[in-house]
Amino acid sequence: MESGRRTEDVTSLVSEAPASVTLSYDEAIQLSRQILTHHGYSADHADAITRNVVTVQMDDGHSHGLYRLLSCIEMVRQKGVDPQAKPVIVGNEGSLIRVDAQRGNSLLAFEMGLPRLLDRARQQGIAALSIHHAFHFSALWTEVEAIAAEGLVGLAVTPTHPFVAPAGGTKPLLGTNPIAFAWPRPGDFPYAFDFATSMSARGEIELHRRAGESIPPGWGLDAEGQPTTDPTEALAGAQLPFGDYKGSALSTMIELLAGPLIGDHLGHQTRPADGDPETRSDHGELIIALSPQAWLGARTDHYLAEAEKLFAGIEAQGARLPSQRRFAARQRNHEAGGMNIPLALYEDLRALLD
Repeated sequence: MESGRRTEDVTSLVSEAPASVTLSYDEAIQLSRQILTHHGYSADHADAITRNVVTVQMDDGHSHGLYRLLSCIEMVRQKGVDPQAKPVIVGNEGSLIRVDAQRGNSLLAFEMGLPRLLDRARQQGIAALSIHHAFHFSALWTEVEAIAAEGLVGLAVTPTHPFVAPAGGTKPLLGTNPIAFAWPRPGDFPYAFDFATSMSARGEIELHRRAGESIPPGWGLDAEGQPTTDPTEALAGAQLPFGDYKGSALSTMIELLAGPLIGDHLGHQTRPADGDPETRSDHGELIIALSPQAWLGARTDHYLAEAEKLFAGIEAQGARLPSQRRFAARQRNHEAGGMNIPLALYEDLRALLD
C-alpha cells in the first residue's frame, strides 16, 4: 500500500510505477463528481452515483467501486442512459411504491423511494419498492444496508443483460442477476450478503481482463460453448451460474420477480447500449423491506437476540459471516483516511476529464 502518498504528486507516482494510488475519501468524492458532471450527469445523479461507488470502494469492492465510473460514462456515450433523467413516483398505494427512473441510473430512483419504503414497512410490516426503466450498475448491498441501518430487514433483486447460460446450456440467456439481503444487528454492521447468481460478477471477469490474468475454470464458456479460462473469450461467450441448476433456478426466480411480476422486462429482452437510442438497455429492480417491530411487537428484542445466537454459532465453528472481510476493509480504510485503487484505473479515470 502507498498509504503515505497523495494524489497531487501524480508525476512522482507514475515515475515510481507503484501498483496503486491512494485517494482520501474527499478526493474520491471530488474526482467522481467531476467526472460525472463533466460527462453530462445532473448534480443529483452525480451525487447519488458518487455516494454509491465511493462507499463501495471504501469496502475494497474493486469490481463495483470507482471502476464503475468507466461504465457510467460509456453508457452516456452509447446513449444507454439519460444522465439528466428525473425519476418519478408513479405508484404510491398501500405497501407498494413504484418509481420510474425514466431511463436514468437506478440509484437516484432508489433514494427517492427509500423514505416511503421505510415508512410503509414500519406501518404494515412489509413493503416493496419497484424501480422501472433503470440502468442498474451498482452493488446491491448499499441498498439493503441502508434498510438495515433503520432497523428493518432488506432484500433486493435485479436482472441484468443476458450474459449467463442456464445450467446445461451454452448460450447467454439469464443475467448475472444479483441478490442482496441485510438483517439489522447491534453495532455498526448488519448481517449482509450480496452476490451474483453467476459464478462471478461480470465486473470480476472484466478486472481479470484488465490485469491480463486468467479466470478460474468453471466461470465461463467461449463463443463456441467450450469451457475457457480466457476472460476475453468468456466475456464474448457466456458466463456460468453458480451451483449448476441451483444457481440457474435462483437466477430465473430473480428474472421473474424483478421482471414480469413488477411489469418490467426480462434480462434477455434487453441488451447493452450500442449507440442506438432505441436499444433497450434499462430494466427493473425489486426491493423489499420488513419490520421486525411490526411483526413481533414486544417480542422483537427476544427474537433479534435469537438471531444473534445463530450468528455466534456460525462463528464459533470458525466460519466467517458474509461481508466480514468487506466490513474489515471499511474500518481499515476509514482509519487510514482513504482507499487504494490501481494506478491504471486512476489514469483511466483522470483521462475522462480531458
